[in-house]
Amino acid sequence: MRFLHTADWHIGKKLHGYDLLKNQQRAMDEILMIAKQEAVDAIVIAGDLYDRSVPGVESVELLNQQLIKMNLTEKFPILAISGNHDSSTRLATGSPWYHQTQFHLHTTIEEALTPVELEDVQFFLLPYFEPIAARLFFADEEIRTISQGVLRVVEAMIASFDPTKKHVLVTHFFVAGSLRTDSETMIEVGGLDAVPVDVFDAFDYVALGHLHSKNALKTGKVRYSGSLLKYSLSELNDEKGVWIIDTDTPELTPLFHPLTPLQDMKVVEGSFKELTDPAFYQTFDREAFLHVLLTDQGVIPNMMNQLRAIYPNILSVERLNGHEVVMKERQQRLEKQSPQALSQQFFTDMTGSTFTTKQQQWLERGLAVANDTEKREN
Repeated sequence: MRFLHTADWHIGKKLHGYDLLKNQQRAMDEILMIAKQEAVDAIVIAGDLYDRSVPGVESVELLNQQLIKMNLTEKFPILAISGNHDSSTRLATGSPWYHQTQFHLHTTIEEALTPVELEDVQFFLLPYFEPIAARLFFADEEIRTISQGVLRVVEAMIASFDPTKKHVLVTHFFVAGSLRTDSETMIEVGGLDAVPVDVFDAFDYVALGHLHSKNALKTGKVRYSGSLLKYSLSELNDEKGVWIIDTDTPELTPLFHPLTPLQDMKVVEGSFKELTDPAFYQTFDREAFLHVLLTDQGVIPNMMNQLRAIYPNILSVERLNGHEVVMKERQQRLEKQSPQALSQQFFTDMTGSTFTTKQQQWLERGLAVANDTEKREN
């Protein structure tokens, strides 16, 4: 069989305050077009359908419209899971009768252990979960990390494998060796949320969601689809799209189909005079989301309003070779450090000494609490 792998739609997400619903609708319409052109047998959505656990009315309406078109109108089976941005409880509303139209939406570990069988494939749909969910489900107090929880779930799935079929896992986690972008949750404690890639060795293909770049993990059968749109400047050069997987090909080699955005994200560089010259901007895509690199060093009165009058979707303005660049480079260096390293650096700067063993333990406990709180809020 042939299926389409997408994820991280984040419906309702804003980009520096700009509404993206029209952009998201365009991208989802294009996904449906690709599904029809490629004659896929199913559409896989690997989590984070919404950007918030309590999405706005417009976001709910948009997702409903898209699912109606994909599932009820065009008759594509849909295999979906909840991600860390979704509310699994709210998303699951109505799911018991979705199965009547082959819309399989799993939001719990229990559901994940029963495969959805389509043609020659067993699909296991494992939503995002916190360690406590696995600890309670398996009644095992030794499960303290997501990695340990995923390992237990995978072991239970393998016990249900039909050896005559292919086995595909759909899930939503940070897999060890992956690279993040700025639009994703950054807090992690001692690798708490990283799942080793070899946990998935038993599967023929693993359709991942959570990280926003298709290049986040370069492992043949374990792949992220990437997000629906570019959701941060760090994704500026990241091509968005979907994977098409044919189970009849050797090792289920996926084929990437790029998406054409309604509004692209671009960088434009020049002096204020150049950028406000009609000879330049009349040949430029002024509707694009822009990061402006300004070469002027002097003060420009009412600069942002004048630029926005020409380029309505400016995300940010950066002064080249100025104070802003120095501060940005310093911020980028800090962002690359772990919470532990930042805390140690601050403590050393203030006291001239390093953490004691006890202080290090306190720090780890505090960061673990912060990590759990942040995930619940997102």
